[in-house]
Amino acid sequence: MYKILVSDKLSEDAINMIKNEKDIECTVKTGMTEDQLAEELPNYDALIIRSASKVTAKTLEKVKKLKVIGRAGVGVDNVDMAAATAKGVIVMNTPDANTLSTAEQTITLIMGMARNLPQADASLKMKKWERNKFTGIELYGKTLGIIGLGRIGTEVAKRMASFGMNLIGYDPFITKEKAEELGIETMTVADVLKKADIITFHVPKNKETTNMVTAKEIATMKENVMIVNCARGGIVNEKDLAEALKSGRVKRAALDVYDNEPPFDSDLFTVDPSVIIMAPHLGASTVEAQENVGKVIVEQVVETLRGGMVKNALNIPAVDPEQLKEMQPYLTLNDKLGKFASQLVSGNVKAITIEYSGDATKFNMKYLTIGAVKGFLFPAMGDSVNFVNAMPIAKERGIAVVEKTTTVTTDFPNLVSVTIDTETEKRSVYGSLTIKKEARIVQVDKFEIEIAPEKNIIVYKNNDKPGVIGRMGTVLGSNNINIASFALGRNKEEKVALGVVTVDNEVPKTVIDSIKNMEDVIEVKYITL
Repeated sequence: MYKILVSDKLSEDAINMIKNEKDIECTVKTGMTEDQLAEELPNYDALIIRSASKVTAKTLEKVKKLKVIGRAGVGVDNVDMAAATAKGVIVMNTPDANTLSTAEQTITLIMGMARNLPQADASLKMKKWERNKFTGIELYGKTLGIIGLGRIGTEVAKRMASFGMNLIGYDPFITKEKAEELGIETMTVADVLKKADIITFHVPKNKETTNMVTAKEIATMKENVMIVNCARGGIVNEKDLAEALKSGRVKRAALDVYDNEPPFDSDLFTVDPSVIIMAPHLGASTVEAQENVGKVIVEQVVETLRGGMVKNALNIPAVDPEQLKEMQPYLTLNDKLGKFASQLVSGNVKAITIEYSGDATKFNMKYLTIGAVKGFLFPAMGDSVNFVNAMPIAKERGIAVVEKTTTVTTDFPNLVSVTIDTETEKRSVYGSLTIKKEARIVQVDKFEIEIAPEKNIIVYKNNDKPGVIGRMGTVLGSNNINIASFALGRNKEEKVALGVVTVDNEVPKTVIDSIKNMEDVIEVKYITL
């Protein structure tokens, strides 16, 4: 008998699915504290959660038989992924279960915003007849800007095309050819913000997308622009949006997500209700999505316990446990190389090439390649990408994935490189393992360096002249940012150098901008792993 603990509320049908399995024993205990979950969890083979349960290192400390944690939903911020992986516990989610519901919620907000329906409804229920006050706009012929062309963004595009809207969009992982098939003209984020009549966001929240829209970006937008956000709170700066709505710089806004939820302290509550629609995070709140997300995770968890195919695993691929143990250092290396390379490039990506040499060729390179592609997609897609869907997502976006081996002798007994081709540039990152099987980045483009791939990394290219390193240290030091390590590579022929600095804490955008403005600096990239 396999024992499954359900610690968050699932639909009745999902619970009955578990109970109907003859070899499964199901226990439902919701609302447990961290200590209570830590005490309960060692008794179970699987744990099914939603967003309420916090699966920390402490809750996993005593587990020995736990095989899988199933998250009914997309985000796994409430799971300590490193602790689960260290315990050999598979963490899986359901990235596709609420795609249509969220897409339809976006469209509902667009329609309601364009025709002032919530405000008109409230007015009429107060026995007012204010037809002139709620004159709306037609969507036909208007330009819809879509930031993020993943599954949800794509579904929104398909449906809004039927309204006769002009579609423009941005996504770092979609080729122009693939976008054209969907009727979308791709361009930079800045151009989408400038040209769209209505802007909708479908991106994860990360360092690149947090405060993607502030007063600075709003100032570049069209007069009477409308803004929709069903993605994540914090992508649109709430204070700046509130001011823009008050001044009339933004005509309307419709939001389903917020910095803090519930958002009762938000500046958005100081805005005239007639210019904003606020929904309480209903993107996935349909009967179908709630049912589907529970049923899907139950199916995945049960199949995994029985030794079947592991679907939507976020931390490990579906391979033999012993083989996985040997491969894990390379999977970690490839994940970091993919993430590093992803944040090094600009422009639409056309191809990713992973090349192996030496000891790295002894393993099943198919899985190692998936690990690199997953890492590459993660900075833009977050927890919605995993070992199962990474390759299909790359294919959907029109990104060619090339796997190669080489017999060329290097200074390293094991060397892996990840090369990204975009429409404007080609960038490469090389990595290797130490004798202790620890990941190291040993080359960036033509520049030989060696660093441990830590969480916060600054990569900068400069004219090879005296004083640059000192000025860099001064900028970081004056902002109380401690340097953990520094590596320098030089191209003496071109008189260009590349520095890689790892630091102890997160680097604000203002600091990166200060480095960009330093004398002789050519390029700066801030990379988080």
